[in-house]
Amino acid sequence: MKFIGAHVSVVNGVSNAPFNARAIGAKSFALFTRNPSRWVSKAISDDEAEAFRRNCEECGFRPDVILPHDSFLINLGSPDAEKLEKSRTAFLDEMRRCSQLGLTMLNFHPGSHMREISEDACLDLIAESLNIILDETSGVKAVIENTAGQGSNLGYTFEQIARIIDRVEDKSRVGVCIDTCHAHSAGYDMTTPEAYARTWAEFDSTIGFKYLCGMHINDTLKAVGSRVDRHAPIGQGVLGEGFWRMLMQDSRMDGIPLILETTDESLWPDEIRYLSSLAD
Repeated sequence: MKFIGAHVSVVNGVSNAPFNARAIGAKSFALFTRNPSRWVSKAISDDEAEAFRRNCEECGFRPDVILPHDSFLINLGSPDAEKLEKSRTAFLDEMRRCSQLGLTMLNFHPGSHMREISEDACLDLIAESLNIILDETSGVKAVIENTAGQGSNLGYTFEQIARIIDRVEDKSRVGVCIDTCHAHSAGYDMTTPEAYARTWAEFDSTIGFKYLCGMHINDTLKAVGSRVDRHAPIGQGVLGEGFWRMLMQDSRMDGIPLILETTDESLWPDEIRYLSSLAD
C-alpha cells in the first residue's frame, strides 16, 4: 500500500498537522516541529504533544508514516566550529522534539562543505555529528535525504550517503529518504524502464533498500544531471507519467511515507488522488 501525503502546515501548533493532512486526503505527512528558519524555538508543551499524539491516532496516522523535517539552518558538516556546534545543538533539540511527539524518524539534509574542506572530510564530520547526537538520544532514526548537489551541498550521490552510513556506529538509527527531484537533478535518470531499473539497482547495491525509510515525491523543472534543485507539481516537470506509474506500482515503496513537497499546495489533493490512481 502506498502512503502518499504532503508536508503540511503547523500554524497554531503541531497538533493541527494531522488534521491538515487528513483534509487533503493524505495517508502520510511531513512537518516541521520547530521554526525552520531560527536556531532556537519555543518548546513544545506537554499538552500540545499529547494533543498531537491523540490527533494522529484519531486521524489514523501511525508514527512510521510521519516524516518530520529538520531546520534549513542545520549543517552537520559545517567547517565553521561555531556553526557546527549550533547545528548539533539544534539537531539534538529536533530529535528530542520528535521523541516527545512519539515520532520515530527525523529527515535532514546531510550538510555542506562550504568550499572550505574536502568532500570526504565533510562527510566524515556529518557522521561524527550523528554519532554524538545518537548517543544522547533514543528511539528516533536520523533519515538522510539525498540532495540535488547544488552549490556545496553533499549527499547527491549514493556513494556519499553510503560513506556517512558506513561511519555511523548504530546503523539501526540511520535511514535514507530519496527525493525524486533531487535524484534526477543529481544525475540519476529514472524516466525510462531501463533507467529506472538501473538507478534503483545502483541504490540497492551502494546503500541498500533496508535503509529506505521514505521518499519526497516531486517533479522537477531541470534536466537530468543539472545539479539544480527546482521542484515542480506532478506532471508539470520533466519526469513524465511513465516514471510516476513505475514508482507507484513499485512494491518496494509500499509502507513508507511518500511526501509531496511540490510548489502549489492547492494541488496536493489532486496530486494525491492522481498518484493513488496510478498505484491501483
